Amino acid sequence: MAARLGVDIGGTFTDLVVMDAATGAARVGKVLTTPKDPAHAVEQGIQALLAEARVAPGAVSAVVHGTTLATNALIERKGAKTALLTTAGFRDALEIRREGRYDMYDLFIDPPAPLVPRHLRREVPERLLADGSVLRPLDEAAARRGIAELAAEGVEALAICLLHAYVNPVHEQRLAALARELAPQIVVACSSEVVPEIREYERASTTTANVYVAPLMARYLEDLERRLADLGVPGQLYIMQSAGGIALPPLARRLPIRLVESGPAAGALAAAQAARERGEPRLLSFDMGGTTAKACVIDGGVPLVGREFEVARADRFKKGSGLPIRVPVIELIEIGAGGGSIARVDRMGLLKVGPDSAGADPGPACYGLGGRLPTVTDADLLLGYLDAEFFLGGRMRLDREAARRAVEEHAARPLGLDATEAAWGIHRVVNENMAAAARIHGIERGRDLRQYPLFAFGGAGPVHCWQVAKVLKVPRLLLPFGAGAMSAWGLLAAPLAFDFVRTGRQRLDRADWRAINRLFEDMETEGRALLTRAGVAPGDVRVARVAEMRYVGQGHEVESPVPAGTLSAASLRAITEAFEAAYRALYHRLPQGVPIEALNWRVTVAGPAPASGRAGRGAPAGARGGRAQSATKGARRAYFAEAGGFVETPVYDRYALEPGSAFSGPAIVEERESTAVLGPGARCRVDAGLALVVEVPA
Repeated sequence: MAARLGVDIGGTFTDLVVMDAATGAARVGKVLTTPKDPAHAVEQGIQALLAEARVAPGAVSAVVHGTTLATNALIERKGAKTALLTTAGFRDALEIRREGRYDMYDLFIDPPAPLVPRHLRREVPERLLADGSVLRPLDEAAARRGIAELAAEGVEALAICLLHAYVNPVHEQRLAALARELAPQIVVACSSEVVPEIREYERASTTTANVYVAPLMARYLEDLERRLADLGVPGQLYIMQSAGGIALPPLARRLPIRLVESGPAAGALAAAQAARERGEPRLLSFDMGGTTAKACVIDGGVPLVGREFEVARADRFKKGSGLPIRVPVIELIEIGAGGGSIARVDRMGLLKVGPDSAGADPGPACYGLGGRLPTVTDADLLLGYLDAEFFLGGRMRLDREAARRAVEEHAARPLGLDATEAAWGIHRVVNENMAAAARIHGIERGRDLRQYPLFAFGGAGPVHCWQVAKVLKVPRLLLPFGAGAMSAWGLLAAPLAFDFVRTGRQRLDRADWRAINRLFEDMETEGRALLTRAGVAPGDVRVARVAEMRYVGQGHEVESPVPAGTLSAASLRAITEAFEAAYRALYHRLPQGVPIEALNWRVTVAGPAPASGRAGRGAPAGARGGRAQSATKGARRAYFAEAGGFVETPVYDRYALEPGSAFSGPAIVEERESTAVLGPGARCRVDAGLALVVEVPA
């Protein structure tokens, strides 16, 4: 047997999947995350899952890993002590940020502080022009003094970001060589390697963020590789990137900023695979775990991919309030709404839920691990949605009385309610928060979410999806088998892939096609070499090309595809039509008589997607199959406001349902890693892939 492992670290739980690469038979697992030592939970989870699945460690041929370690380090400011070398006169670019304010009416906006404080930013005498020519040579003596001063300050990481280095990296490369000569203990990153494209602030922000998390990620990956070796797992370790491809550890160590949305991207990838398998033209991915909830629009079986996002936002819904990171990333919205989100009553007497979370340590009050504050999971337990004796398939018993005490003390009494009313309030508030975030995500992309079925997964997603679907007015719900570990499934669906970008400003009506072809050729050659070294056969490499274009005079670009092969004036029509189609989809009209210019040219190289088995169809090992009546485990009282309160609700065994089974709500469907809660009026059937297809009444 040759097996593949998918491991996704979340804020509360670490999800795992082991799959037989030949047959697709699989088993899933879930363990509490260990925040102080994330690799420890990975080690524990792999050991337990392999033993349960009766898979020898030596049979594991690959381990694909998704982690939020880089994101957490940026949000919590727990990265390396970082310095910045920049062109003379540009020391404060990180502080000045963009010209605009993210809220023009708020006089007290507080953007996140730069990752590099001013006393660790050094100017270097040098200057390149926009075409890459040298106006002022690099002053190496001054550079040496600056590097020595920073080394004396105890700097652990150094970002180098010089003006126009994306065109000509020679000065950055020389500074990096000097830094490695004078202070070899310092980790160094150049903007011309991390993000070789125009726009100074975004380039500086991304480069500093990359080197800020680099030492932490390097230590973590080294520790993880050692633990895998100690377990006797010989398989290659792969790391999930934010854009949906996987990479080898050396690349992840050099460019860890590409991993910031590693875990959430895996969930969106699983939803996209399910959309393709089911023939769904559109889908809304809804992933709710213990700490956060994520939503992602899937069109044509492909998640939307952006080229920039923000971390550590001062206001979670306001663009511009965080640190911009200029890397390819699957576009999703993420909010602090999960099973561990803490409920509280604010100074105005209003019930608030999240974004702070109890996480895995101490966890919700009902976990019995020291948590005292009420969380969403505590509320769900009191409402009858969760079985205290069957949480994680019975491996973890929940304390109902501890949940009641927490809700009564911190929510019910301050609001003048009983525990059930307060628990329902917590449940409803978090659902409204998630629905509002998903609606904003759709509106910003010109999508009407009422046309998108909701694909719900994650440990808490199936519990809350019914109410979220009703708020969003989506047509139906799709609940996959193994929903509690769906992000780990997504890891096994990811191909080896990497993205490249070059800035080359060209007006299309008078373009230098030779220069454009050279840019594409350089990127494709580098990408093919990268994948070939990783073991991908040259004939299996897929290449996609896009350009970021705009009308002359505009300040922002629209991305559109570029044809394969050698480009020439004959390619102009196809490129123009693709751009106009993309522009019209966003703005519904085209400017007349305005020439088009391209700013950035991008290439994505990817290997073949592995056969990941059953992200949207089929049953993992252990499924038995049976009619709905025979799958009934019993019944318990669950709260449904539309039914007037607690209702005796049938509970179904997920593993005993077979294709064709049908039942109506209210109903609860339990599997080891998640529980689906369906309200009155729901009409549910089990499809050929054992997914629950739920019709949501208007």
